[in-house]
Amino acid sequence: MIEIKEYSIYDEEEILALYSSVGWTAYTDRPDTLKNGFENSLLCLAAYEGGQIVGIVRVVGDGYTIIFIQDILVNPEYQRKGIGTLLVQSVLERFDKVRQIELTTDEMPSTLAFYESLGFRKMSEIGCCGLIKVQRET
Repeated sequence: MIEIKEYSIYDEEEILALYSSVGWTAYTDRPDTLKNGFENSLLCLAAYEGGQIVGIVRVVGDGYTIIFIQDILVNPEYQRKGIGTLLVQSVLERFDKVRQIELTTDEMPSTLAFYESLGFRKMSEIGCCGLIKVQRET
């Protein structure tokens, strides 16, 4: 059974293992930066099965007018079992009064279909566009 709960005590070993499992080396190559990101996030929720972390979602923002789902990842061994959905739904319930809930993702059909199934739309569909400036290439 999957349990979703607030991730409040940073465990570098388990977080690096989780991020490594999905190949997010931009994070694992800079563990101190990742730790600082977690410690300064608005909210982090983790999915556990049998006491083992299998997924995480990290949220940044002000919590009133906007939030940004910065990271959402599930260990590949546990993907396609509804864990990502549970994590996102937990964020949406927690911040149900927030007008803007944003995220960025790879433009892959399966990934877009996942987020669209949860009510997200491309910014271009509402007359907006997203911009990004990458300060440091990995």
